[in-house]
Amino acid sequence: MRILHLLYESRGDYFGTGGVATRAYEIYRRLKDRHDITLLCKRYPGAQEGEIEGLRHAFAGIESKSLLKTLLSYAFQAARWVRERQEEYDVIVEEFSPAIPTFLHAVARKPVVLQVQGYTGSLYFRKYNPLYAAALVAMEQLRPAGYADFIFISPETAAGFRRKAASRVGIIENGVSPELLAVPMTDGGYVLYLGRIDIYGKGLDLLLSAYAEFSDSFPSMRLRIAGDGRDMKEFREMISRLPGGVREKVDLIGWVSGGVKTEVLQKAAFAVFPSRHEVQPIAVLEAMACGKAVVVSDIPGFSVATKSGGGLSFRRGDASALASAMKTLAVNKKQMKELGIKGRERVTDLTWDRIAQRYEKFLIETAERK
Repeated sequence: MRILHLLYESRGDYFGTGGVATRAYEIYRRLKDRHDITLLCKRYPGAQEGEIEGLRHAFAGIESKSLLKTLLSYAFQAARWVRERQEEYDVIVEEFSPAIPTFLHAVARKPVVLQVQGYTGSLYFRKYNPLYAAALVAMEQLRPAGYADFIFISPETAAGFRRKAASRVGIIENGVSPELLAVPMTDGGYVLYLGRIDIYGKGLDLLLSAYAEFSDSFPSMRLRIAGDGRDMKEFREMISRLPGGVREKVDLIGWVSGGVKTEVLQKAAFAVFPSRHEVQPIAVLEAMACGKAVVVSDIPGFSVATKSGGGLSFRRGDASALASAMKTLAVNKKQMKELGIKGRERVTDLTWDRIAQRYEKFLIETAERK
């Protein structure tokens, strides 16, 4: 099968990557020996076409350090690419973003699967100026209505979108590396945050405030933050404004992967994810796979942790509630272990190998049905 995937973020991206790219690479490196795969990505400064991690990459759009210009030019050129070259492929997967108005359903004759990894809604108004936020909300609601085949990461995400009555929907979750499920469950000594450095979206301002309160009761437990992102400079400044006794216990260890990430997860006491908006983040699944209890905000995107009994939740946006949940785990190691066991049980079937098989089956069925 010849697959074209419109992937707006890719390895080496000047603007950074997140779960969207991680999911694509994990799935396609398991399918590349059986299918012909092309990733059509947004162009960024220094992007070079060719193979990355054994996958063919092509780029569309203009090179710019303006994310908005990059996204809009990518939308225009990616739609033209599909219009001109779609006969080379059996199925097309479009990674949905309201900020990338390709309107691909209007130009594609080949079957198109819209993969939707998140729903934001009115939260756009809390992050962007009203005009831009209104445009994003409109695109989030209007664009999916033109498509017939969807992959959603969770039922909660699917519920946020209007679709055709006859649309075909696959719920295919994110996954974890099977190696993490074999990591021995051990007691750890620090609080861990693992993910992108996005202050508002990931709730990192809340995390610092909560940790300052938590640290008064548990001065020996450090906070380790593993990740990178465009907000890193501002985040460093926020850390520098913490009281000295707190500031010196916050460790920024940067982006981690492979064995280093496994070690960082294994040695944590528990992991914290205080996001204001989220859709089944891979980092939460990885912490659960390592048998770590998680503390998450009470948003639908974290239902995989809360419904399984693998973590504690706190009221979104409430730093004191987050600090209280952290204290609850820190004083009760038995509960912490029980949550870790339940979390690991929940993600046992969510290995990337199995996710890739379900994904492949959906695409094959889509191509054959069309």
